[in-house]
Amino acid sequence: MGGLFWRSALQGLRCGPRAQGPSLLARHSSGGPSWTRERTLVAVKPDGVQRRLVGDVIQRFERRGFTLVGMKMLQVWEGYNVVRASRAMIGHTDSAEAAPGTIRGDFSVHISRNVIHASDSVEGAQREIQLWFQSSELVSWADGGQHSSIHPA
Repeated sequence: MGGLFWRSALQGLRCGPRAQGPSLLARHSSGGPSWTRERTLVAVKPDGVQRRLVGDVIQRFERRGFTLVGMKMLQVWEGYNVVRASRAMIGHTDSAEAAPGTIRGDFSVHISRNVIHASDSVEGAQREIQLWFQSSELVSWADGGQHSSIHPA
């Protein structure tokens, strides 16, 4: 059943988002340096869930300082350069080439059972997040988490 779910999910990713929504980039506006906070979609794959690695994955993102703003069995993380940083944290798709210390390097057993998916670009993240989440399902920590909304660009 897990294989069917992922095939269906990946087909949905190739077909594009459900509907266009506001931008998924958040502008830092607290008077500090000007940079854009990104959002990325992360999915612990069925083999990672079966091996009870969800908590380990979440802990690694939290330790890097990223903010969890949406979660189902998928997670949306937000932070400066989160797309590139998460790809580095996750490691190479092929577990044989994934460096120790990366999620795949530590937990993956085979290229087809490589524990985790993460968006590969800001544009890909926007498409994937819109596919799986409504804007009301994402938390805006800029307002203390009291309102769920996507940050306008």
